Amino acid sequence: MSHVNPRRWWALLVLATAQFMVIMDTSIIGVALPEMQKDLGFGQGELQWVFNAYVIVFGGLLLLGGRLSDLVGARKIFVTGWAVMIAGSVLAAAAQTAWVEIAGRAVQGVGGALIAPSAMTLLMMLFTHDPKELGKAMALYGAAAPAGGTAGVFLGGVFTEWAAWQWVFVIYIPIGLATLAATKLLPDVGSRRGSVDVLGAVAVTAGLALAVFAVVRAPEAGRGSTATILQLVGAAALLVLFLVIQKSVREPLMPLGVWRVPRLGSANLAMTLLGAAWIPMWYFLNLYLQQVLGYGAFASGAALLPMTVLLMIFMTAVTSRLMTKVGAKPLIGGGLLVLAAGLVWLAAVEPTGTFLVDVLPASLVAALGMSLAYIPAMIAAMSGAPQEQAGLASGIVNTTYNVGSALGLAALTAVAMSQGADRLGDLPELTEGFSAAFVGAAVIAAVGGVVTLLVMKGDKAVAAEAAAPAPQGEKVSA
Repeated sequence: MSHVNPRRWWALLVLATAQFMVIMDTSIIGVALPEMQKDLGFGQGELQWVFNAYVIVFGGLLLLGGRLSDLVGARKIFVTGWAVMIAGSVLAAAAQTAWVEIAGRAVQGVGGALIAPSAMTLLMMLFTHDPKELGKAMALYGAAAPAGGTAGVFLGGVFTEWAAWQWVFVIYIPIGLATLAATKLLPDVGSRRGSVDVLGAVAVTAGLALAVFAVVRAPEAGRGSTATILQLVGAAALLVLFLVIQKSVREPLMPLGVWRVPRLGSANLAMTLLGAAWIPMWYFLNLYLQQVLGYGAFASGAALLPMTVLLMIFMTAVTSRLMTKVGAKPLIGGGLLVLAAGLVWLAAVEPTGTFLVDVLPASLVAALGMSLAYIPAMIAAMSGAPQEQAGLASGIVNTTYNVGSALGLAALTAVAMSQGADRLGDLPELTEGFSAAFVGAAVIAAVGGVVTLLVMKGDKAVAAEAAAPAPQGEKVSA
């Protein structure tokens, strides 16, 4: 039996706080954007990059963060990530121009890309001695992600309404310093020999960034325009180059053999579609509350708290128990289908709707689906990885969720705008646009649920595969 760390639950608190803050960073700036636009002189088309600069850099560098975590040591990379996050927060809070603000957000993304995979690696090191404890720890850690997303909206409203938009970045400084002080609770593993695949890191980051950029700019440039097509072709070429590099270098950023880990492929596909459905739902629900129902920044954030409470309860007290009884596959597939049902319900919102009728019940159903699917998908993606590849597996699953979130939000924003969501003040047209986005998100979630139930291996099949001799070649496991 592996060594049991007596301070593992306190260490988990540090890691969950980190997860909470990293995910909150994607949402806390949402309600502050209009004030930032006034103060920093953002053009209407540039404003989106306050959000996208973080998400693109974060998603693009997660694989590198996972690799560095495996080579240098998870605790060292966790500490470095927080130092970078604090520096980015200082820069973003002190920005006097639009481009300095975007640069600060990009630096925050670098910090997040180092924190997220190293935190997951440390969690696996702390709790792999007991599957039941691992499930509970993953539930607590996983609950910090959606809680951070929703808390970001709430706190962003508080700071914007009663302080100043700069506080959405200032908040990271004291919390980051406190987290750094508490890292002595985390296990320390020495570095091991190896090299960093810099060319591969550049190729995959540039490819993902260009793909998101093309989708974000497509409504403005034209979905069939030469610029959009060239950008997408360029993104595909960079990602193909990344795969070629991974097959040719001695120590690749992502050894392709990692895809032999049971369920890694299907779990990451599920995480991609989960992010592509959940994040747009949260984004457009917040817009519906503010722009159609007339809620202020603070009231809109408060209206999303019931979802957070349900997510926390189910992820910590229900989902982990269900995992031991029914396994990952039914929960991931079923959770995505429940999320789809909640989104279909939300698509029925009315211009004259109310929170209690049009928002609350449907949002709770959607949150239930998220709470059922998220933790099992994370566990399914990582549980079969050997310890030396835990950071890599974590980087992959975090990458797929965040890239799915960015692409899903960009695509569904284009759908919403084409259906009238750009007509501020025209409540029927606005509502029609938001409804179209909810329908699109429902389709994404439903496809994810059906594909998971058809393709993913069950727990018994995975256990049998793990007991069998290692497969030959580069076969990808579902």
